[in-house]
Amino acid sequence: MGDWTATFLPFALVLSRVAAFFAVLPLFSWRALPVRVRAAMALLMTIFFAVATPPPDLGPVRVAPIVAIVMMISEALCGLALALAANLVYRSVQVGARFAGRQMGFAIANVVDPTTGEQALPVGMIFETCFMLLFLVARGHHLLVLTIDASFEAFPLASMPDTGMFVSALVKAGTAMMLFSMKLAGPVIAAFVVLSVLLGVIARTLPEMNILVLSFPLRIGLGLLMAAALMPLLNDLTLELADWMSRFFMA
Repeated sequence: MGDWTATFLPFALVLSRVAAFFAVLPLFSWRALPVRVRAAMALLMTIFFAVATPPPDLGPVRVAPIVAIVMMISEALCGLALALAANLVYRSVQVGARFAGRQMGFAIANVVDPTTGEQALPVGMIFETCFMLLFLVARGHHLLVLTIDASFEAFPLASMPDTGMFVSALVKAGTAMMLFSMKLAGPVIAAFVVLSVLLGVIARTLPEMNILVLSFPLRIGLGLLMAAALMPLLNDLTLELADWMSRFFMA
C-alpha cells in the first residue's frame, strides 16, 4: 500500500462519513451553530474515530485516485443515510405539532425558526423547543454520537454499503416519524373532529348564527387547551422516541 494511501486515505474515509453525518444530523446541523463550530466538531470527532477505528485492509497495492474518490463518496453516502434516518425520527414532534397548529387555524401564521432557518408555526416552535430540551436532558446527543460509532462496526471502512439495507432503514425511520407524530397530534385531531361535529349541529339548529366567525376563537382556545394538556406527556414521548432510536441504530 502506498505511503499516501496508508496515512491519508483512512483519515479521509472517516472524515467523509463523519462530516456527512454531522451535516444532516439534528441539533448539530442547525444554522444557529456557526459553521466554524460545526466544522471543528466534525474534525474533532473524525480525529477521535480515526484513532479508535482500525484502518481498512486495502492490500499492498497503491489505490488509484479515482478509486479513492469513489470510496470517499461511498462513505459520505453512508453517513448521510444514517443522519437522514435520525433526522426523520427527530422531526416527528415537528410534524405532529404542525398537524395540531393547522387544526387551530395557524396555517398562515408562520414565523422563522431561528435554529433551523425554516418556516414554523408558533405552537410547533413551543413543542419543538421543549422537545429539544428534553432530548438533551435524556442524553439524546450522546445517542447520536454513539450511532456513528456503531456504524463503523456495522459498516466497516472501504466496504461497499448495502443499498437495500439503507433504503429499508429509511422506510422504517419514516414510518416511525409518522407513528410518533400521530401519537402527538392524534388527541388534538380527535378533539377538533368533535368540535367540528358540534359546530355542524349548531349550524343546523341555529342557521342564523355565523359559524365561521364563531369557529375561530373556539379552535384557538381548544388548541391551546389541548397543547397544555399534552405538554406533560411530551417527556414520555421523548423517552419512548429515544428508546426507539437506541434499539434501531444499535441493533
